Parts: sequence; C-alpha cells; structure tokens
Amino acid sequence: MFKSIDELVSQATQAGAPISRVMIDSEMEQSGQTEQQLREGMAASLEVMKAAARKGLQGVASHSGMTGGDARRLMAYLEKGQALTGDTFVRALACAVATNEVNASMGVICATPTAGSCGVLPGVLLAVQEKLRAPDEALVDALFCAGAIGYVIANNAMISGAAGGCQAEVGAASAMAAAAAVELAGGSPEQCAQAMAIAMKNLLGLACDPLAGLVEVPCIKRNAAGAANALAAAEMALAGVRSHIPPDEVISALYAIGLSMPLALRETAQGGLAATPTGQRWKKLLWQGRDID
Repeated sequence: MFKSIDELVSQATQAGAPISRVMIDSEMEQSGQTEQQLREGMAASLEVMKAAARKGLQGVASHSGMTGGDARRLMAYLEKGQALTGDTFVRALACAVATNEVNASMGVICATPTAGSCGVLPGVLLAVQEKLRAPDEALVDALFCAGAIGYVIANNAMISGAAGGCQAEVGAASAMAAAAAVELAGGSPEQCAQAMAIAMKNLLGLACDPLAGLVEVPCIKRNAAGAANALAAAEMALAGVRSHIPPDEVISALYAIGLSMPLALRETAQGGLAATPTGQRWKKLLWQGRDID
C-alpha cells in the first residue's frame, strides 16, 4: 500500500494507469473484495451523494434555523443565465451547498472525508460530470482517485477540524476533489498530484470556528469555497501549472500547522467567527439555559 503521494504517483505512472486503478488494486489486496464488489460499494456511495444534492437543491432547512435554502437560491440564479462565471462553477457551488445543507438538516450524506466537508467532492464531481457528460462509471473511478488522496492525507496529517482546523476538513476535501476532477477530465497522475497540492496550499491555516458549535455557519459556505478552490486547482494543473512545494511536503505543512493551531480555532466554538458578537448571540439563542463551554 502506498504511504505517500509520491509513491502513489510512481506506482500509477509505472503501471501506465490512473490513480484510481492503483487505489482499486490496493483495496482488493487489503480487503479481499473483488473489483466488482468495490465498484458496487463506491457506486452506492455515489448514489447517496446524488440523492443528497438533489434533496438540498429542492430546499431544506436546519433544525437550528440558522441555515437552509441557499442551494436553491444558487440554482435559481444559475437558471437565469446571468452568472459571472460558467455554469460548471456555479453548479459546483450549488451542489456543494445543497449537500452540506442536507447534513445540517440531519439528512443522509456521504462523509468525504468528513460530514462537515461532505459537499466539496460531490459538488465538484457532479458539476464536472454535467460539463463532460461523463458516465457514472467514470465518477466511480474519480471517487477512488479521491479516496487515494484522502488516504494519504489522513495517514500523514489529519482530516478533522478538532485535530487540525478547517484546513484539515475542507482543505482535505478540496484537495481530494481537485485530484478527482483532473482524473475525470483525463489528466495524468502527476497532474492529479499537482492539483491536490495547489488546492491544499490555498487553504492552509483555515480555522474551524463553527457558530454555537454546530456544523452550519460558516461550514456550509466553506464547502462552496472548497469546491471553487478545487476547480481552480484542477484547471491550473490541467494547464500544466505546478506547485513549487511538492505534494507530500504540503501535507506535512498541513500537519505542522494543525498541531500549532490554538484550541480556540479547532472546532471548540471559542474563537474566530464563533466568538464574534453575532456568533455569541446565536449561541445564547440556541443553547439558552444549557452550558456548552
């Protein structure tokens, strides 16, 4: 099993295969499952992602009342044909927000790699699928590619906001989505790695500061930002742009920053946006009479 992005890319390049192929082969060896079983499992996860996006685009609201309906607003804006950017970009934002709004409403989502960052990967892939008219089987491959990237990040750094801030959650999700989008578009394993590095670099140091301790504000909109960042990184990598810092060194930087990040900025709702006057008002409103400190 590969332990680094460098090993992952080397194995794929030597085999003349995409990253997804390396991940599938590794999973077959580790789990004892057949390729068909693995693909069926990933296809099932894809259906969960699609269902969550569809539900969110119809309009949902969180139990707290803080969030809901923004995905539907984004789609209505897209349908007017007045978007400043292309349809793919706005569709990615809408699907990312939709999925995370479903999470906030206690709906069923697929953690990619966490529930708090569950909108980034499906947002990007569903939008790119629409653009490229790619079949679901190609998305399954892209998800295996994303899984390989996430595997390395999780084993060499962290993927939870409590451990390393939002850079570890949305940052990891954005890196996974960038690599997956590149593979879906026909890019090389090396380009996937460069997209991963560029995406992760852009979000280093991002705090995890949820209002009232709930995965809603600013989390939902940060999923949209993570999707936008992933698309930017994918476009750069496909154009031949490279990260000056190698991918594995970027992951090491994520880990070091996560360890040095103050506790107040690691999902405790004690700092950042959660500590603003508005953040404190929401905390009092939602937790009145209850001690959550």
